[in-house]
Amino acid sequence: MSQHRRPLPRGPDTMDLPVRFPPKNNSWGASNSTMMAHPESDLMEECLKQDLKFYFMNPCEKYRARHQIPWKLGLQILKIVMVTTQLVLFGLNNQLVVSFKEDNTVAFKHLFLKGYSGIDEDDYSCSVYTQEDVYESIFFVINQYHRLKNISLGMVGYEENKDDRIGLKVCKQHYKKGTVLPSNYTLNIDSEVEIDCIHLDPQVPATENSGHWMNSSFFNLEFYRLLEVEISFNLKGIDLQTIHARELPDCYVFYNTITFNNKAHSGRIKIYFDTEANIQECKGLHVSGSSQKNTQYILMFDVFVIVGCFTSLILCTRSIVLALRLQKRFIRFFLEKYKRRVSDADRWEFINGWYILVIISDLMTIIGSILKMEIKAKNVTNYDLCSILLGTSTLFAWVGVIRYLGYFQTYNVLILTMQASLPKVLRFCACAGMIYLGYTFCGWIVIGPYHEKFEDLSTVAECLFSLVNGDDMFATFAQIQQKSILVWLFSRVYLYSFISLFIYMILSLFIALITDSYDTIKDIQRYLALKVCLKLSKRRGSCYLIPNG
Repeated sequence: MSQHRRPLPRGPDTMDLPVRFPPKNNSWGASNSTMMAHPESDLMEECLKQDLKFYFMNPCEKYRARHQIPWKLGLQILKIVMVTTQLVLFGLNNQLVVSFKEDNTVAFKHLFLKGYSGIDEDDYSCSVYTQEDVYESIFFVINQYHRLKNISLGMVGYEENKDDRIGLKVCKQHYKKGTVLPSNYTLNIDSEVEIDCIHLDPQVPATENSGHWMNSSFFNLEFYRLLEVEISFNLKGIDLQTIHARELPDCYVFYNTITFNNKAHSGRIKIYFDTEANIQECKGLHVSGSSQKNTQYILMFDVFVIVGCFTSLILCTRSIVLALRLQKRFIRFFLEKYKRRVSDADRWEFINGWYILVIISDLMTIIGSILKMEIKAKNVTNYDLCSILLGTSTLFAWVGVIRYLGYFQTYNVLILTMQASLPKVLRFCACAGMIYLGYTFCGWIVIGPYHEKFEDLSTVAECLFSLVNGDDMFATFAQIQQKSILVWLFSRVYLYSFISLFIYMILSLFIALITDSYDTIKDIQRYLALKVCLKLSKRRGSCYLIPNG
């Protein structure tokens, strides 16, 4: 039997939702008269009930109730495909950029560092131990820089430095004056630091200029006063591997710095090689083929992604606005009829956290897509920020899929368990975190001088977290130096107590909290299934309830 719709009195805050009434026929009779006699408040209450019922329906139920096509659901599925495709395309391009920078860094180390083995020593590239090695390493850098065009395999050239001069800049830092006699512990040092610099022009051949600068007093180093020698130079390069990916090539400027660090005055000078690569606008760029056409297609796809995310943003924002209006109506009705205020928990039921997550994801995708288009057009070069925006937005988009799986009872256990256990887990982590921080500070100050994994706080925290997960236990025990028997014994007590406390007690309790919430959810689902089964048994006479279902 068909149903007829009749509008109810509505204010500006009501949702545009239909309310169904029984059909107008002869059998309705007295019911129609009674309904017409209802006061205005009853009609508004009925309208509010229908709006509340419709608001908390899932897309499938809304479609069955009003035959309303779930546009947001379809758009979210399409958006996931688009943002994932966009992320993959950007990731492939970013891999080319990263590999080009890393390959050039390795090449520069082999070109400019004398005796470089190909493997960095700790956080520095290599080290020297004699004065002769220091001089040879410095002069090796200068000679290699002058002969760069003849020895380099890459497409690199000279670039201006911060002083707008093409060349190599050598600076040394040393104490102003002083006298050091270690044999009788005599020390007379002026702690004021002086900086002297010299500029070497690459246009002058090294053979003609080497006798001048090698015999200069600048390179007469007094090692007892010397703090560091810094050699800086800039190079230009072109990345042609992007052409194979049907994209326009990138032009780079490499800001290279080689530092001879003698601040410790320990008999070992550490040599650091740092390079920073920035993408610059290519001048006079002409590439024949389909590279430009392929770039235009990618830009058009990025525009399509922005339009899709902007549409999703509008729809989700509209849903939140309508939910707030419905919340306001419900609060006013509850206060007028029952003279009570709605609890905060009930108020938050109107705020759909998934919509907020989608809005954040859409905003990040839009900003990241605009930034990606600027990178593709070679106007900006901030790959890192674009990667963070697109990566996080894609993560949120895929997490948002869980919302639609939650509409099915078989798949919503994860969401319900997370919701139920999250408050208890957060409180538990706050307490366990205090113990964790205590062990972090203790391990850093006591074991730090004797173990490389405890040298700084961040490394200690990472090491302890790996121990909680059972990783690298034997290596952590074995690498502790036995120079101090007291510290060695303390390290054993420290590590055994930490592992026993966190793995056997704290981690087990953490899992138990989640398991308890999971069991509670399953019990509730069985109880609800049993109620439905009992109702069906009254109608049909029998009902079969699947065990653990």
